[in-house]
Amino acid sequence: MKAMNVGLLGIGTVGGGTFTVLQRNAEEIARRAGRPIHITVVADRNLELAQKVTGGTCRLTDDAFAVVNDPNIDIVIELIGGYGVAKELVLAAIANGKHVVTANKALLATHGNEIFQAAQDKGVMVAFEAAVAGGIPIIKAVREGLAANRIQWIAGIINGTTNFILSEMRDKGLAFADVLKEAQRLGYAEADPTFDVEGVDAAHKITLLASLAFGMPVQFDKAHIEGISKLQATDIRYAEQLGYRIKLLGITKRTDNGVELRVHPTLIPAKRLIANVEGAMNAVLVQADAVGSTLYYGKGAGAEPTASAVVADLVDITRIHTADPTHRVPHLAFQPDQLVNLPMLSMDEVVTSYYLRLRVQDKSGVLAEITRILADANISIEAVIQKEPEAEAADLVLLTHQAREKDINAALARIEDLPVIDGAVVKLRMESLG
Repeated sequence: MKAMNVGLLGIGTVGGGTFTVLQRNAEEIARRAGRPIHITVVADRNLELAQKVTGGTCRLTDDAFAVVNDPNIDIVIELIGGYGVAKELVLAAIANGKHVVTANKALLATHGNEIFQAAQDKGVMVAFEAAVAGGIPIIKAVREGLAANRIQWIAGIINGTTNFILSEMRDKGLAFADVLKEAQRLGYAEADPTFDVEGVDAAHKITLLASLAFGMPVQFDKAHIEGISKLQATDIRYAEQLGYRIKLLGITKRTDNGVELRVHPTLIPAKRLIANVEGAMNAVLVQADAVGSTLYYGKGAGAEPTASAVVADLVDITRIHTADPTHRVPHLAFQPDQLVNLPMLSMDEVVTSYYLRLRVQDKSGVLAEITRILADANISIEAVIQKEPEAEAADLVLLTHQAREKDINAALARIEDLPVIDGAVVKLRMESLG
């Protein structure tokens, strides 16, 4: 049977891993796919690197548009990244009737609706398993494996850089800035780590999972995003004492009032499996009505783990290349004409539990005044830790029962105005994930 000809755009870490895995496992992959899959052309500005990786086994070019316009190419793998030229290349490939495989979560989270519509109109596929959680097949699990279920919520550790930093802060008691430097030295963090540590990368990924889970268009602009750069080792230590771990979670939930879409540091009970995911590993927890909870764990980045997902997409496309486009698995799990614009819940309306840390002066009646303000806002306290005073002030840590975000914020504004409170109150959200 005729081989599938693939054009690879970008042969950096993931591109090199994809080329290597496809070459090494060529026979096994062909047996699964039903025909050989060959990378016949590679586009990269660094032709010297491309020559080194490929060993001269395929055609090389520094013109990516020549690849997407090549009539002999069946599938284009886009591994350039970013929103600009990558979008142009993907849309050009689709316009030329080529299937696309991409690991570009930023592109799909911001322009996915346009790209998926273009692919639908042209009768081609855009596969993106590698865009979320690296080598973990979470896209396929949500889109296909859980198709019988009404998915209720998804919570995931979906950024390895931040999980490594939080693990090191907890294990070694170090400050964020110190661990970030170490993460950069070890190659876990980029020279500019903003997208990772400020939660943007995780928000791109949870946006895609929300659309797959609930059958709605991609809506990255509705996501609430907080990172870990302001997180203090003190709060990680207190959380541990209370039986919790702090993780940067991407969370999406379907509620009666709308869909939650949020990324922020979160206290999770230490007894939960996902709370014990350490280092640069990823994990995604899915709660659905029929199957209950399912957990997906593995490497969320790296050359060959991500390549595993890219090649799996190549195999999927090859298997159904000749199938009637109307009978293929839909890009966002639901049939395109069945996607619905569900209402998105603002962060003010989210209901969850809270960890609060206050620096209070060592005076009588302080706790009573704070609890009165919280009670006025219908916020009840689950647990309290009061540390020994230092320099006439002490840390007071409160865990609340579930409350609405806007009520918590209003109460905290009143508490911070009290003369016995030093500085701002630290507020972190808690999820039981039970």
